[in-house]
Amino acid sequence: MQKKLMAVAVAGALAVPAVAFAAASSVQISGRVTYEYGYSSQTDARQSTDIGDNPGGSNIKFKGTENLGGGLSAWFQCETSTDIRALDRAHFCSRNSAIGLKGAFGNIHAGKWDTPYKKAINAGIVGAEATGLLGMSWLRTGGSGGAQAQDFAGTGTQGGQRRNRWSRRESNLIMYESPKFTGAQVLAAFSTGNAGTAATNAANNAKPRVISFGLTYDNGPLEAGLAYEKHQDFGAFTDPQDFDDHSWGLGVSYAFGKFQVGGFFRKDTYETGVGAETKKKTYGIGADWRLPGPHMLSAQYVKADDSDGNGGSIGGLAGIVGCATAETGGTAVAPNCSGTGADAWSLGYTYRFSKRTTVRLGYVRQNPDHNNNRLRVGNIGGGLRPGESTSAYAMLWKHNY
Repeated sequence: MQKKLMAVAVAGALAVPAVAFAAASSVQISGRVTYEYGYSSQTDARQSTDIGDNPGGSNIKFKGTENLGGGLSAWFQCETSTDIRALDRAHFCSRNSAIGLKGAFGNIHAGKWDTPYKKAINAGIVGAEATGLLGMSWLRTGGSGGAQAQDFAGTGTQGGQRRNRWSRRESNLIMYESPKFTGAQVLAAFSTGNAGTAATNAANNAKPRVISFGLTYDNGPLEAGLAYEKHQDFGAFTDPQDFDDHSWGLGVSYAFGKFQVGGFFRKDTYETGVGAETKKKTYGIGADWRLPGPHMLSAQYVKADDSDGNGGSIGGLAGIVGCATAETGGTAVAPNCSGTGADAWSLGYTYRFSKRTTVRLGYVRQNPDHNNNRLRVGNIGGGLRPGESTSAYAMLWKHNY
């Protein structure tokens, strides 16, 4: 009997500090678990295959706030990618993670975060997933997710820079968010030039960085965003030319009761040599229709026009086919760069089991033009022949906690 009473007393003594800590702590834990299973058809260039993936922002998130008085507060967030397949062993705080101060002046923070450009253009992204087999971001924005302007290990085409990615979660980003004025907000950010030193890049002393601006509006049924982003000193580091890429983007969506429609437009310019530029316009439209009960239908269509200008290609998956390419000995691919565009479309059905758990069934098809081989579906390999389409159908399961 005495042993039992002693055990209860010890347990109680240990529990008191834990309860006190929980009461004083502002740290919150949340996140999302996703799993996607589907089948991808890759025509004649590669074997078709089934794929299991974990797209859609699967993560675990720790965040907290401390009130400093006078309307000022400090905050932090550490969001880490999670993979229930135990295949993607991501670094801690690999997603949106930062330390910041916020008050009447707005919010300023530093870390790894979605750029203002991404946030602004996302206002018009409706009707499709971003990543995975059911994702449309490869054609939409050159992919979506983590990127590093300072990646000196890469070449600017297939390294961490990802120079043609305009939906970026940028590392070493310092960002300012203004207060909202009747739904309007100004966003500005730049990444640090950590790697840009003579010791690491004696050829041209480039300091690759991202400079991003956004103006967003979110009030009632209307959401809109206007954005500009510059990729400064990107490209191959051994080249004496410090290439700059830039893009203008616009996204708008509107909700009519249970029906939401949205669209976006981008105009990109890439420097590929001295006096050489490759230009690209991309646009799309999508819709979500919430039917009675737990059902929703979705659709999205994206189109990239033929390239323009006198520049070359931007390599890597989802890269840009230029008007003068190494594959053609530096000559034009075709008169007026014809056949360098692409389109893609997506259809989806979502069943909502609860506020936290959904299952989506969908189909996606990417259709490059006859001089374009720079697209893929989901995380399948690249290297398709020009003009060959890829498609996939899949089931995506999401659970928020």
